[in-house]
Amino acid sequence: MAISQRRAVRKESGTPYNRDRKKRKAELGKPASLTKIGEKKVKNIRARGGNTKLRTLQYSNVTIMEGKKKVDAKIVRVVENASNRHFVRMNVMTKGAVIETDKGKVRITNRPGQSGQIQGVLVKEKK
Repeated sequence: MAISQRRAVRKESGTPYNRDRKKRKAELGKPASLTKIGEKKVKNIRARGGNTKLRTLQYSNVTIMEGKKKVDAKIVRVVENASNRHFVRMNVMTKGAVIETDKGKVRITNRPGQSGQIQGVLVKEKK
């Protein structure tokens, strides 16, 4: 069965919406990319309107914003992930996840599964 992003079949009261309507191409969803730590692996996928997205499957570097300059750092492991507690042990990176790097702890500020790279802000500097 396809992943659908359409509204529920029934209203809050319990009465159904129009039953004759079928799924539409525009309502299709895609499985999550679950970006992990590893050698760079990026996949180009087609988005709505013929646009393209870079689906990041594996990545090993993070670009950290320190003031107005960018610094690259090597990712060691995922420390904390608010979206799912099991993502920490699986080393899955999403927006808002805290990762440990060789520069210190970094919070991811972009959506790595949709942008093809990982960017973050330094939370705690390594001593």
